[in-house]
Amino acid sequence: MIIKCAIVDDEPLAVELLASYVKKIPFLELCGKYNNATDALHGIGEAPVDLLFLDIQMPELNGLELSRMVPEDTRIVFTTAFDQYAVDGFRANALDYLLKPISYADFMEACNKALQWFQLVQQSEQTAPVATVEEEPRSIFVKSEYKLLQINLDDIRYIEGLKDYVKIYTEQSPHPILSLMNMKAIEQMLPASRFIRVHRSFIVQKSKIREIERNRIVFGDVYIPIGDSYKQAFQDFINAK
Repeated sequence: MIIKCAIVDDEPLAVELLASYVKKIPFLELCGKYNNATDALHGIGEAPVDLLFLDIQMPELNGLELSRMVPEDTRIVFTTAFDQYAVDGFRANALDYLLKPISYADFMEACNKALQWFQLVQQSEQTAPVATVEEEPRSIFVKSEYKLLQINLDDIRYIEGLKDYVKIYTEQSPHPILSLMNMKAIEQMLPASRFIRVHRSFIVQKSKIREIERNRIVFGDVYIPIGDSYKQAFQDFINAK
């Protein structure tokens, strides 16, 4: 597959260095080079890209701020000379974080991570529309702490969505798996025949529902509310049982 990318950095030499690296990666197509975030935002708006190599510390509008403005489908690899931004980069759902001066080896490793991510997304999109009961995926891959984790669907009890990430609660661990993605993204990864969204912040596995109390789904000492806009769909599910 070909990944369309762009580079944003207020240092022209840094832009040209990364551009020379991009030319060596056969699955990358360079679609834009920008020396400030404002031009990048305009350019990406007219010609969206899959991957953005984004400097963090820039005048007026910095990379972290720009990362919140680009389309959700655009993945980010942050580039910076200051390692104190690593945590902020992780919170911004970055695929990777490169510390300047950036070597070609480190750049290539980040690109391979990106390729793996996009291949997984592509595979999910290709199989979901034609899935049947027999063909449904048994697991999903999610990014957590710079790693891709495989989670068996049978193990998932429910998923809680917070502002910038989701918590995946499984039967195998007392602690949730934290992944930086939004609810819409993970909902699209899950087969609708097995999972149902019952609230703007909750998705539950249908087969795990054992108790319902006052418009709340009970999982031990956890009470999951059923949102008003989801009540009819949930009632249809109950009536179909």
